[in-house]
Amino acid sequence: MPFSSTSVQDIDRVAAALVVALPVLNRALERQIDREFPHPRLPEGQLALLWLVEEREGITVREAAETLLMKPNNVSALVSHLTESGLLERRQDAADKRVAHLYPTATARQRLAEARQLKEAHMARALHALTDGELDALGSALGALTSLARRLHPAAD
Repeated sequence: MPFSSTSVQDIDRVAAALVVALPVLNRALERQIDREFPHPRLPEGQLALLWLVEEREGITVREAAETLLMKPNNVSALVSHLTESGLLERRQDAADKRVAHLYPTATARQRLAEARQLKEAHMARALHALTDGELDALGSALGALTSLARRLHPAAD
């Protein structure tokens, strides 16, 4: 564990603020997307799996389960729903027929790109309302937030 001269009280204050602020940011973006996204909203688990498969094409059900901190049979059920919806493609492993590799369909890629563009546009509009100092602080914090995400969810690496 890296040495930090920051006091326990300061760390607790930052932790409490992040626990409140991060879900609020996420919910605010999701609500904006819900109003503008022209496609039906997927359940959270299906959406998380689609984002992961887009990022790591060819991932197996087991690897996806580990990364999403879910049971493989639950991920398998999500895969079935997404496959039936035409958003996910399951390809059998050449060496081991019991293993399936997952790929987003063209429709899924398009919808994920639309959602990403909407989120980025809303975030950019919100960022434009901040002061230069606030923008600098957020820019400086991006590396630390990425590192924090890795520590909280090491399977995502």
